[in-house]
Amino acid sequence: MTGLRVLAVDDLPPALDELCRMLGEAPDVGEVVGAADALKALKLLQADRFDAVFLDISMPGLDGLELASLLAKLSEPPVIVFVTAHDGHAVAAYGIGAVDYLLKPVRAERLSAALAKVRRMAAPASRPTPDAMAALPVESGGRTRYVRRDDVLFVEAHGDYVRLHTRGGVHLVRMPISRLEEYWEGTGFSRVHRGFLVAVGAVLELRSDTAGGLLAHTEAGDVPVSRRHARDLRDRLLEAAQRGQLGPGAR
Repeated sequence: MTGLRVLAVDDLPPALDELCRMLGEAPDVGEVVGAADALKALKLLQADRFDAVFLDISMPGLDGLELASLLAKLSEPPVIVFVTAHDGHAVAAYGIGAVDYLLKPVRAERLSAALAKVRRMAAPASRPTPDAMAALPVESGGRTRYVRRDDVLFVEAHGDYVRLHTRGGVHLVRMPISRLEEYWEGTGFSRVHRGFLVAVGAVLELRSDTAGGLLAHTEAGDVPVSRRHARDLRDRLLEAAQRGQLGPGAR
């Protein structure tokens, strides 16, 4: 296939369908995949390679600007084009590195011009698949910083948010813990409680609390371990200890 592989992201089904249709009819495009939210888009990007992402801004969970900020930090990110009904985010979009900013309803000639820019900017097809969830954007006081997954010792649920506990402090991110678990499973994190994930390599020891419950002790504090997760955590800790992957700096 010589055409571009494009990921279209929009949480409104009619808008997503129309964007996919227009992209699919463009001669520069070989394949179009649709995603109904930014987290689904991240999962697709982790599993496969895309030359470009055509991205809405206003979406639940991670919005388009936050997703683009994540992708822009990759060594070889896909080309970003925003497709939105609002013109007030253009400065931020271009600051992130987007090559174009299309207003809805999208005109065929503007889409063609954006695809021409994508064609010029697209990286070679052999680039490696990105690990887009290796860092998360944290908004605070009008500033954005990025917390690396490897710096997180444990994660605490806080409604529709999570608190990322690191040696340097606690950071609040808008994402349900169940979704973060989905993307961080297989990267050294274990669900140990309905409201907690822990980095197995960050566990220094297991302790009992005053009520006889189990706690996983880390440098950032103690993490409660429910009975249903205790055996799995003990098994994972034993495996990590045998590989020399426990304690500070082990990960």
